[in-house]
Amino acid sequence: MQQIQTQPEQETLPIVGTEIFSWSKWDACTHCGLCLPTCPTYRELGLETDSPRGRLYLMGASFRDNNPIPINEDWEKFIYRCLDCRACETACPSGVHFGELVEEARAIYELNTERPAEHRFWRRLVFKELLPHTDRLDFIFELMWLYQRLGIRWLVQKLGILKLMGRLGEMESLLPAIPDPSLKYTIREFTPAKGEAKYRVGFISGCVMNQVFTETNLATIRVLSENGCDVITPHQQTCCGALHVHNGVRDTAIELARNNIDVFAAEDVDVIIINAAGCGATLKEYEALMEHDPVYAEKAKTFSSKMRDISEFLAEIEMKPPEGEIHRRVTYDEPCHLVHGQQIQFQPRKVLQSIPGLELIELQESEWCCGGAGIYNITQPEMSREILARKMKHIGDTDAEIIATGNPGCVLQIQVGVKEQGLPMKVMHPIDLLDCAYRKVDPLE
Repeated sequence: MQQIQTQPEQETLPIVGTEIFSWSKWDACTHCGLCLPTCPTYRELGLETDSPRGRLYLMGASFRDNNPIPINEDWEKFIYRCLDCRACETACPSGVHFGELVEEARAIYELNTERPAEHRFWRRLVFKELLPHTDRLDFIFELMWLYQRLGIRWLVQKLGILKLMGRLGEMESLLPAIPDPSLKYTIREFTPAKGEAKYRVGFISGCVMNQVFTETNLATIRVLSENGCDVITPHQQTCCGALHVHNGVRDTAIELARNNIDVFAAEDVDVIIINAAGCGATLKEYEALMEHDPVYAEKAKTFSSKMRDISEFLAEIEMKPPEGEIHRRVTYDEPCHLVHGQQIQFQPRKVLQSIPGLELIELQESEWCCGGAGIYNITQPEMSREILARKMKHIGDTDAEIIATGNPGCVLQIQVGVKEQGLPMKVMHPIDLLDCAYRKVDPLE
């Protein structure tokens, strides 16, 4: 394993927060190395420290008192260069919960380091001042909508201003088309089932999901209603905390989890539905996040047991067959936090295969990460682009008209790849296609 430079004076400093580290899960690793070929960063860089096994070594060596490696910038580089895609979990014969461990390690790192002032500003702004507050997100995304709607974006691009803005200008290219802000206000707290009500389901509309992919949320509610569900979408719900957990902002993630647990406990629903893979993985792991909380540990366990991805739920029930035909070539990209984080693989395909006329084309390495990984394409742009290039090669080979994938970050990342390569393809959530089939409309018209 690559040597990390140590500084003797750092070795004596106490490490704060190691009580949250799950040693029993860490001890499950047998160091067999079967995870290495599945790890995107190891495949790209060939470094043991950029593999799951190497990262586990670093965690153990840093958090144990008898064999310390200092938590420094080198340590942080390897821990944060992980995509948290969890492909290693699927490959692991010992069932190591690597995702939970790397998220705990990042939380411990943040407790033991002093970030530069600019870094602290952006972390606080995004994770504490924006994502937890729906009203502030509404305001920000309405400004973004105006920026696009009034032609300011076109003008900024035409004048080459973005090129002068460096990394910030590059990030602007990731900004998707923002839907009309009024759309999200059409989502009601209660949507009745069509016909006989067979289920009472809660729906998590999400934070960024509800701002950027409002149409997918509306499609999800329509599909659930079509399948005999009374749908409860509480306005008091908030961000699930997935981005917070992935980036070591554990205290805020716990606050958000408590709120969501309380909100949905009051609704007495049979199941709770989510249509975003990354959010779903975190919501199903509230039990692990809250295991040390004497008040919420049991409540979190109940909450997590009710969580279902939309495709998972539809595969469990007797789904109503759509009558509308969609004569399009579709390939399916598997979001990491769906196939690896939640072990959901056949269910989205079952949804797509239920649509009359649809030709499903299998994607080579469909389970391989696209490089989006939450905000990874912002924090690790070079590595993200290398991983995306691998994905786009296989997507281009399918000659599909539509790429279906069930996570907002994956949709945005693959849209960037499609645009850069000039491919005549549209990226959609599988539930959008099913909704089109129920409504008998062509998704490309």
